[in-house]
Amino acid sequence: MKSSKTAFMLLGVFFLIVTCLLGWIAFTTGSKPTLMFYTFISMSIMSFCMAHLYPQFIQKDERMRLIRQKAILASFFAMLLYLMVFTTITQFGLVSLPSVDLFQIFTALMISTAFISMVVYSKVY
Repeated sequence: MKSSKTAFMLLGVFFLIVTCLLGWIAFTTGSKPTLMFYTFISMSIMSFCMAHLYPQFIQKDERMRLIRQKAILASFFAMLLYLMVFTTITQFGLVSLPSVDLFQIFTALMISTAFISMVVYSKVY
């Protein structure tokens, strides 16, 4: 059990280091971050959340089932909110981002929202 939590922490640190390197490269060159930047941010968040949740996830009880259900519901409503915001942004031309960038940002937001909501609900319940 301890080794899996350590493995998730090491993965989180690895993804965080890669994210920092990609962000630093984008900052020093004066360009926008690459699409991989958003993916690595969400993967580091996911790894740290899984390191926190792993001891609780190995228990197959009603509490964990409730936490998963509540997190999925919260992620669904967050997804609807993100879609409304992205649709408004593209409809009115407030930000000129290609649709591939928006999908990448949307995916990163969904991964992060799902796992952060599980951590929040694990603290509540």
